[in-house]
Amino acid sequence: MKTTHLTAALLLSTTLTTPALAQDSQPYALDEIVVYYGALEPRSDSKTAQSVTVLSKADLERSGDTRLTSIFAMTPGVSILTRGPIGTQTGLSIRGVSQNYIKVRVDGIDVSDPSGPQTAFDFGRLNSLNYERVEILRGSQSALYGGQAVGGVISLDTPRPSREGISQGYTLEAGSRASLNAAYNLGWKRGEDELSMQLSKIRTSGYSIAEARDGNSEADGYHSERISARGQTRLENGVLIGFSAFAQNSYGELDPQYVFESLASPSVNIADGISYDDFGKSQQRGARVFAQFDAAGWNHKIDASYYTIERQTYFHNLGADYDPVTYAVIGSSDKYSNYLFSGKRRTASWVAARDLAAGRLSLGLDYRHEEFSQGGYSAYGPISAGATQETTGVFGEYDVTLAPRADLVVSLRHDHNSRYGDFTTGRMGLTWKLADDLLLRGAIGTGYRGPSGYELYGPYGDTTLHPEKSVSYDLGLQKNWGETSLRGTLFRVETRDLIVYNGMNYLQTSGKTVRQGIELEAKGKISPRFGYTLSYTYIDPQNPTDLGYGSSWSQTFGRNNFSASLDAEISNRLNGAMVLRHVADRAPINGTAMEDYTLVDAKLNYDLGEGKQLYLRVENLLDEQYQQFPGYGTAGRTAYVGLRAAF
Repeated sequence: MKTTHLTAALLLSTTLTTPALAQDSQPYALDEIVVYYGALEPRSDSKTAQSVTVLSKADLERSGDTRLTSIFAMTPGVSILTRGPIGTQTGLSIRGVSQNYIKVRVDGIDVSDPSGPQTAFDFGRLNSLNYERVEILRGSQSALYGGQAVGGVISLDTPRPSREGISQGYTLEAGSRASLNAAYNLGWKRGEDELSMQLSKIRTSGYSIAEARDGNSEADGYHSERISARGQTRLENGVLIGFSAFAQNSYGELDPQYVFESLASPSVNIADGISYDDFGKSQQRGARVFAQFDAAGWNHKIDASYYTIERQTYFHNLGADYDPVTYAVIGSSDKYSNYLFSGKRRTASWVAARDLAAGRLSLGLDYRHEEFSQGGYSAYGPISAGATQETTGVFGEYDVTLAPRADLVVSLRHDHNSRYGDFTTGRMGLTWKLADDLLLRGAIGTGYRGPSGYELYGPYGDTTLHPEKSVSYDLGLQKNWGETSLRGTLFRVETRDLIVYNGMNYLQTSGKTVRQGIELEAKGKISPRFGYTLSYTYIDPQNPTDLGYGSSWSQTFGRNNFSASLDAEISNRLNGAMVLRHVADRAPINGTAMEDYTLVDAKLNYDLGEGKQLYLRVENLLDEQYQQFPGYGTAGRTAYVGLRAAF
């Protein structure tokens, strides 16, 4: 493999942040799909052993959904579980493995929240206008990304300039429930040097988080402001340096949980509050810097990042009063809760890679510091908790071509955590081109999820907890016929030593969860003007009997998930799309039966010329009445009109 400046730009620097650097100095490939985050160095899709979906800027604009999670749900293996309108808590699973086991990164910055009960990312605040490229990597990836990457990794990239000189763009959208969504992009590019910035704002009056059909009438609004920037430059001595940063402020109205209705119903899951002043707000900040250079026959990269999140949640509701001896409900009174959360993360890493006589070797070291604190008060007393954790890791990867049509990648990693000790993970992936149009993929990987600071040192914590262990298997086959492709993947994920909450405290169980099934995806053209994408996922979930209270493993995302999209070029200027998503065979949640549901969206896009496009989008076209989580509302039919421009 020839060593070039591009090769130096493609190295990984940390398990948390570095794979994002793999494409910092490389414009997105137009003639083939390049997977930047599936290994320590980017690889073409045909040489990537893991199951991965890449969503380009065109894919995101074609769908047009404001909620990025709605676009994710159209991809194989991905399911969502929303609790109200945009801005509210939204869970996501990959192959039935919840967000607690999924690593999420924005421009190489790990944005999972260290201050929560579990270190996880809340997908509810993702606005599709803020990103132009997404990679969804399925299966255990701890050998690359360390802890938490059991179900997979989602990498989000903010806009970059795509042409020389100064470029600008904007999107303006308005629609149902007084919704306004806007974004402005500014970029500059000269060769490898580039600088870009985005400003965005979204505001909506929303709808009731608590199900309106249960008598809840208060609409819960949301607004958010975000700024992001990224850039890089090649110095005269050949060193490539760069940065990325973002800041986001969000505010959303909420409905309180565990509301008192009567002695017969002392704790309703969720309902309107007393004074309609319940809210949640957050401030997120992230930054990253890197440098890439060649020295002593190795391609080097150093990297550092910082992330912080501050959250506040306030509730005022009628709550139950309990007898101090018998704990029986004896009445009710006004309850006030004001929860304060703070989380911080710092990372640093170094990686070096070089070609060998056979294959390519990458070696690296990294460091991560995380801290969390919780304060404020609940309806029954003050809250105080906090702790820090440090993790150091050493890792490596060997990439070799076994034969002209077969490639092997082996990854190994060892972590030492200041709280729970040592853990070693590995991964091996093989791609074998059986014919010019037939590709076999296979991968096996081990992973782990370490206990969060809250699980260890919170009010219900246990300092003896140790990591959950996992192993995942993939076996896939892809067949191409010209512009048509069919991909099928068998998968299995096993997780042991689960950390669960039993209603009193966190504890370790000996049980094992299994998620196994099949993913199918087909893409092609019906005619020169009509294209289609089909996706189907079957998940067979197996849980132990001692899952405890509120475990994310007990959430149901549906055994059968089917999606279909039809794109039509109606004329030279007008095109449209119809999207269908069907979720079936959902298990009960907390004893409540969950019905199947089908959602249909439609979109028309008209090219005004000179880089301007006008579009109309209707979501939930058939006005389906459904719930994704018991007691929580969902949107009926909504419509949006927007203008997009690039110049």
